[in-house]
Amino acid sequence: METGILKALKACMLFEGMHDIEIDMLMDSVNHRLVQLGKNEIYKLAGEPCAHADIVVGGELVCRMTSYSGKQVEVSRLGAGDIIAPAFIFARNNAMPVSVETAGKVSILRMRPETLKQILDTHETVRMNFIRILSDIDVFLTRKMKVLSLFTVREKVGYMLLEEVGKQGSATIQLDRSRQTIADSFGIQKYSLLRVLAEMEKSGIIRVEGKTITVLDRSKL
Repeated sequence: METGILKALKACMLFEGMHDIEIDMLMDSVNHRLVQLGKNEIYKLAGEPCAHADIVVGGELVCRMTSYSGKQVEVSRLGAGDIIAPAFIFARNNAMPVSVETAGKVSILRMRPETLKQILDTHETVRMNFIRILSDIDVFLTRKMKVLSLFTVREKVGYMLLEEVGKQGSATIQLDRSRQTIADSFGIQKYSLLRVLAEMEKSGIIRVEGKTITVLDRSKL
């Protein structure tokens, strides 16, 4: 197996706790193939069935939910090592709730659901990892629903900043997304995001320098 693909699978939670050689031998024992997608290519449209057990091994996918009015909200981004819609692989109603497209060139390791079931039936470590993945999704969605439905715009921005401080381990964080993308992820207008950031900076809570933001007073977020 190619080094880059093996590295991505090593980062996949499905294979957590396994050595490289174990992953390599396991994948060699089952049917799978590599699928290549181009930039801005549609992977799935909302409503289409989740027909495969796919793992991103290169590039990035963007998941968006569209309202009846046409407004789009970015739900998440999937990178190397992420399983695409794991909760829908074995669902009775496996229609995708979001549309998924590529942010650039993307490589996907593709298996049939029956193949993944075969692995889960015969490998306890992978089976427990899959159960944990589904549990983490439930926690994530519960938290996301709370942020989107109950938080004010200011609370959403504060939540995002604190989350990034935790992820990056520093009070000075680098935003890897545009202001528009961040606004879309919270279902708010871009000008609302900019207004809140400006108000926070004026109050001495943060300092904004392009995509670099320094949190000066975490207690006020």
